[in-house]
Amino acid sequence: MLGHRIRHPASTNFENVFSTPAAKRPKRLDSTDSSLSRKELSEAEDELERERSPRVQARRLLREVPDSEADTDDDDGFPLNSVRKTELESALPPIKTDKEAIAEYEATRAAEAHDLDLKGRLGQRKWVQGKSSIYVDAFSLALETVLEDESHLFDEAETAVFEYWKSLSYEGQYLYVRLFLRKTAAWHRIKRLGYYGDIANLPAAVEELLEIQKLPGVAASAQVNPGEVETPTDTVFGDAFTFADSSEDHIDSLEEASSLLLLDELKAIAKEAKVRGKNKIDLLQALHKSSQAQGGISWGSLKRSDTEGSIKSEAGAHAEDEGMEEKIIFDKGSVNRDSHFVRKILENTGPCIRLSAPALKLFERVHLVFYRSTEWTEKSLTTIILARISRRNFPDYLVSRSTNIFTTRSDLLEFEASIRTQFRIDFILEFNGTVRKDGLETVKGVFEEVYPRWKIMLTEEQRKEDRVYESGEGAYLRRFSPAWVYTRIVHKGAYVLGRFKEHEREHQLLTELLDQRLFHAARRGAWHQRKALLEEHYMWALKPDQGRAEEAQKKCWKKVALETCQVGLQDKDCHLIYHYDLQKRVMKLEKSLKIVKREQHDFGHVRLAKPIERAVEGIRIEKENTPSRNGNRRDSDPVGPRRGGKTIWVDEREGGGECNVEAMCLSWYRDQGWKGYHSEGGIVRTLFGYLFCDVLFTYIPNVFQTPYQTCPLDLHTDAFYSSRASDINHRLVEIANGDASRLLQEVYDREHEKQTCIVGIDWSFDIDDLQEIVQCFKDEALATVCKVMAQEYQQRGGGIPDLFLWRPEGREVMFSEVKSENDRLSDTQRLWIHVLTGAGIKVELCNAVAREVRTQR
Repeated sequence: MLGHRIRHPASTNFENVFSTPAAKRPKRLDSTDSSLSRKELSEAEDELERERSPRVQARRLLREVPDSEADTDDDDGFPLNSVRKTELESALPPIKTDKEAIAEYEATRAAEAHDLDLKGRLGQRKWVQGKSSIYVDAFSLALETVLEDESHLFDEAETAVFEYWKSLSYEGQYLYVRLFLRKTAAWHRIKRLGYYGDIANLPAAVEELLEIQKLPGVAASAQVNPGEVETPTDTVFGDAFTFADSSEDHIDSLEEASSLLLLDELKAIAKEAKVRGKNKIDLLQALHKSSQAQGGISWGSLKRSDTEGSIKSEAGAHAEDEGMEEKIIFDKGSVNRDSHFVRKILENTGPCIRLSAPALKLFERVHLVFYRSTEWTEKSLTTIILARISRRNFPDYLVSRSTNIFTTRSDLLEFEASIRTQFRIDFILEFNGTVRKDGLETVKGVFEEVYPRWKIMLTEEQRKEDRVYESGEGAYLRRFSPAWVYTRIVHKGAYVLGRFKEHEREHQLLTELLDQRLFHAARRGAWHQRKALLEEHYMWALKPDQGRAEEAQKKCWKKVALETCQVGLQDKDCHLIYHYDLQKRVMKLEKSLKIVKREQHDFGHVRLAKPIERAVEGIRIEKENTPSRNGNRRDSDPVGPRRGGKTIWVDEREGGGECNVEAMCLSWYRDQGWKGYHSEGGIVRTLFGYLFCDVLFTYIPNVFQTPYQTCPLDLHTDAFYSSRASDINHRLVEIANGDASRLLQEVYDREHEKQTCIVGIDWSFDIDDLQEIVQCFKDEALATVCKVMAQEYQQRGGGIPDLFLWRPEGREVMFSEVKSENDRLSDTQRLWIHVLTGAGIKVELCNAVAREVRTQR
C-alpha cells in the first residue's frame, strides 16, 4: 500500500500542485513576531524617496506583519495599510507621540532643565534643546537598564563599544540615535540630515561617528545556529570599529550608489548617458548594461544635474577628481564605466553616511533585551518616556522585570538567529507571491535542519517547566526561547510536507506538536483539525493494514479520526473557535461509521444559526465622475461605489444630513425600538475590560515591566489565557451565574472618577447603558463572548459586527453587520458571526439598498 497513489479530495486542492502553482494563500491572523525592521523617522524629502521605491513598498508589507501569537492557522489578516503595534506599545496608553507632541513638551521645559542627569531629566520631565533630547534619553535608558541587570549577555569588546558610546558628545549621540531610528541599512546624505536645531556642528558630529576606535582583543567568532544559510559575519567586531561608514570608503558599486538617487536625479544621469527606461529599475539595468558594454569616457563635458538635492556641490571635491578624469581618458579600453557612474552619482549626492553594521546590530540586540520583543519602533523608544510624563492614572499592579530571560549570551544569539530564520521562511511562504517548488524545498531544508535541535530544546524546556519556573512564570518567558520560534518553523514544515504529499510524516509531526504543551498552545485546534483530516482521508493507505480489507482499514482510521476530534474538543488549550469544525467532523464521522443514533453526539445546543438577512432602504449620494482629459466620460467608468469603498447616505431620520451607511442603518433600527451604538467591537472590548479588570492585573512575573501599562504584555499572546486559566474560568463562572452587573459596577465605582487607563475600556460609554446591556445579555452568552476574547484578544478585536443593539423591554441583544451593495464579509467577520450565533446571540446581516441615488458634483 505504500506505493499506492491516493486520490486527494477536491477540497484539499493537492492535485497538480506544482504544474499549476496554487494561488497565494489568503493571510490570516498569525504571522510572526520576527520582523526586525522598524518604522523609520524621516524628513519630508526622504519620505518622498521611500514612497517611490518598490523595495520600500515590499518592506512596508513585511513591517506590517503582526505577531505569531495570533496563532490561528496561517497567518495574519491585518489591513495592509495598518502598522502593527509592538507588545509594549499595545500595553501603554494611547497618547500623542508625534513630533509636534515631543517638540511641544520639550519647549515647555527647555528653560527649566540645567545640570540634570538622565534620571533627573526623566524624573522631572525636563529637556533642553541642543543639550538633551528625549530620543537620546530613551536610548540611554534602554542601554543603562540592560547593562544594570543583564550585562553578562555582552562580551568585552561589546562592553567597550558601550563605553565609547557614552563618551560621545551630545551631538554625536543625537545624530546616531536619529539615524538609528531611520532607514538604518541605507545611506543618508549628510547635507539633508537637517538636525540644525539640535546639532550646531553637523560635520563635527559626523566625523565623531566616523572615527576609528580600538577594541580589546576578544577571540570572538560568529555563532553557528541551525537553519541559517550562512552565519552573518558583519555582526562580529574586529580589533577596531566605527559607529558609521562613509560613502567615500564603502560605495563602489553602481547598484548601491543608485539607491541614493531620487527618480528625477536618476533620469538626468540616464539622459546624459543616453540610456532609457520606463522606471527606476529599467533605468538602473540600462545604466549597468551600458557600463558593461562600453569603455570609459571622460565626464568632463557632462553638466551637473539641476534637480533638487544636486544644486549644492562641493567645488573642492570636483577639483580633487580632475586628476582621476585625466587618467580615465588615457585608459579608455580597460576601465569599466561603473566607476564613472558611481562618481557622477556621488557628485550629485555629496558625502553620505550609514550606520556601521556591527555596532548597529549590537544596539538592536540591546533593544531586543530591553523591550523583550523583536519588534520595536521609534514610537517604542519614546512612548515609555511620554507615558511617564503624561498626567494619567494607571491601575495598581506589581512591576516585575526578570533578569533570567536569557541565561547566557549564546541563548540570546541563538534566539536572534532563530528570528532571522523564521523571517526568511515567512518571506518565502507569505510575501514572495505564489509559492513554487524551489521555495517549498528551501523551507523543507530549513525544517530538516531545525528539527533535531527543536526536539532537544523541548526536553530542556520541559525540565525548566517542572523544576525552575514558578507561579506561571514560564508561560511568558518561553516566548524568548529559540524553541518557541523553532516550534513555529516546525509548524510551517508540516504545511510543506502536506504540499509535497508526505502525509505520513506530516501526521507524525502533528502528533509530536500535539504531544508538547509548552509552545503555541493557540494552534492546537488547527493541529487537531489537520490530524483528523489526514486520518480520515489518507492514513488508511499509508499504514500497514495488518491483514484488514480495504474497507475495514478505512473504517479503522475513521475511528482514529473520530477519537482525535473528541480529544480536541476536550483539550483545554483548544480554543473555542475550532470547536465548531471539530463538532461537524465528529457528526460526519459518526454518520459514516453508522454508529447507533443513541450513541451519536448531539451538538444542537451550539449549532450555528445563519444570520438573518435584512434590507434597509435609503438614499445614497454619489459623487459625479470626473471627466477624462478630452471632456467626455469614459464608458468604462464604474457606476456606483467601488467594492470596499465608503458610501455616503442621507440620514432621513436625523435631519437629512449626510452620513455613512452604518449611521443610516442604525437610525432605522432605532425606529424599530432598538437602542444601539456603531461601535465595531468597542462595546465588547469595554465589557471585557470591566468584567476582567481584576484578572488583567493579577500578578504574573515579567508581564508588567513598567508602571505605565494599560494591560499585561502577554494579553496579545496565547500565554495570557494559559497562565491565568484558573482565574479566567472562575470569572467566566461568575458571569454565567449572573454576576456581570455587580462586577461592572464595582469597577466603575473604583476607577471611573480617576479615568484609569485600562485596555479596552471607553469611559465615554454611559454606565446606565452598560448595565442595561449586561442585563439584556443571556449570562451564558456573555460568558462565551468573554472567553473568546480571553483566549485570543488581539485576533478577535477585529471582525465584530458594526452595530451593537439592545432592547430593554424584551431583554435581548443583537449584532448587525452592515454591508452596502459592493461589500463582502471577511473571514474574521464570518468567524465572529459563528461565535455569536453559536452562543445563541442574534445576528443580522443588514444590506443597505439605495431606493434613490442622488448625484453631487
